[in-house]
Amino acid sequence: MNYWFMKSEPDDVSIDDLAKRQDQTVGWYGVRNYQARNFMRDEMQLGDRVFFYHSSCKEPGIAGLAEVCSHAYPDPTQFDANSEYFDSKSTQEAPRWLQVDVRFVQKTRLLSLSELRGYPELAEMLLLKKGSRLSITPVSAIDAAFILAKLC
Repeated sequence: MNYWFMKSEPDDVSIDDLAKRQDQTVGWYGVRNYQARNFMRDEMQLGDRVFFYHSSCKEPGIAGLAEVCSHAYPDPTQFDANSEYFDSKSTQEAPRWLQVDVRFVQKTRLLSLSELRGYPELAEMLLLKKGSRLSITPVSAIDAAFILAKLC
């Protein structure tokens, strides 16, 4: 099993929104970075764990846990001319952007970005690297175990 940080703006989809959905799943749409797309396409597996991370908000941080529950498939927002995620260069025959579905596991206490930065054990984590802006990043098993212990 792999672990991932997946960033979502809580004004769009929060951990609470995910928990309230009838099937408690959501397609992780709107990813428009090739490296993040490639993580979904090439490395994510069914059952991988997700640290559901609230970003672009007053207090960013891990707000809950989810799991990957689908293989990567074309993100439909790339074809919708009315979507902010529309990509005129993407076609049904050759889609450029993918998404996976994630399923709610549990809401946790907020483990804030500032708290994460305060742990020297996590200093090498990609999320905490200066200039790292990817919406999806892998988390090592050692870092995941450390974070899970702090969430409990």
